[in-house]
This record gives sequence, structure tokens and C-alpha cells, in this order.
Amino acid sequence: MTHTFEVSIDTWSDGATIPARFAFGKPGEDSPFATSDNISPPIRWSNAPEGTKSFALICHDPDVPSSPEDVNKEDRLVPADLPRVPFYHWVLIDIPATRTELEAGIGSEGITPRGKDCGSSDFGRSGQNSYTDWFAGDPDMEGTYGGYDGPCPPWNDSIPHRYYFTVYALDIETLGLSDAFTGDQALEAMQGHVLAKSAHLGTYSMNPKVPA
Repeated sequence: MTHTFEVSIDTWSDGATIPARFAFGKPGEDSPFATSDNISPPIRWSNAPEGTKSFALICHDPDVPSSPEDVNKEDRLVPADLPRVPFYHWVLIDIPATRTELEAGIGSEGITPRGKDCGSSDFGRSGQNSYTDWFAGDPDMEGTYGGYDGPCPPWNDSIPHRYYFTVYALDIETLGLSDAFTGDQALEAMQGHVLAKSAHLGTYSMNPKVPA
């Protein structure tokens, strides 16, 4: 009997709303934005194909506005038909083939102004996420953001955002990337080495009028 490679996050059902504790931002009591707990969720996978030598994890949101013009403005909504671009929330490669899970909080246990280090650990090599670009030029927050930083969609967006936590089973022990590599660079390095992949989806919205 053939078993399918499967990824799961027990704290929300596939396709359901992500709990706020795993997000970077949440609606505030007296304002549209407040910081949240920013804890990386627990992820596990099973039935990796024969020949798997490492895993990679990429969490991305494909629904980020391509233009910041309307983002977080009280007098307007971000249009639903605005072209959207991907935003990487977690880029982790060279996960040992012996691992079958990442425990809650392993990639982040809170918001770290100016970012977190990229580099190697016993659970893989971390690249930079897209908050590195988002906070560029912000004197209080700019820096290189490694590890996980969770959802924080515009609080005036007209659509909920989707977050795909995708695990890749690879036929190579290391992708050979170093320094603060990006999600795009990790995906490019994986080309020709993916034996299987599986994703767990979560949704999130900070607009009370647009439930996730």
C-alpha cells in the first residue's frame, strides 16, 4: 500500500483560520492593529518517499498587495482585483531527513525588532523572510529577519489572506545556500531535487468586515 507524503498542523484544520497567537499582528482593542504573540506553529509530516535526504519548509502568503498605495489607510480598502505577490514568512532548508516535526516556537517565540539571525541549527538552515524587505528603511524595525514571522495582512484589505506551509522532501542533503538567502533562491535551488511536497493551508484577516 502506498502512503502519500502528508503535512499537518494540529492547531487548526487545513484551510481554517490561523489562531492569532501564531500571527505577527492582530486587530487591537482601540486601533486596527496590535502586535501578537508571533509563535511559529507546530508542524509534522509523515510518509516521506524513499530516497529522501533532507526536507525544506517554506511558508508563504500569495495574496500580498503588489502596491502599498492603499495599504492600512482608514479612508479606503485595498481593492480585491489589485495584483498580488508572494510574501515569505518562513524559509527553512537542509532539515535533517531524520526529522518528522518542528515543535511550536522553534522558529519564533515573539516579535524581535530588527530581526533574527539566519543560519544553521540542529533543525535546518534558516534563510530570510520577507519582513526583511518590508521593514527596510524603518529606523526602529529594519534588519534581516530570519526564522518565522507570522501573518500581518493589511487591516483594510478586502480579501482574506492564505498561508501555505509547504514541506518538500528532497533527494539531496543540502541545497548549498548560505548567508541570508531568500525564498526565491531556496525554491530555485530545489529545482530537480523534489521527491514530494505537501502543504497545510491557513487563512487570516485583520479586517473585521472580512472574516478569514
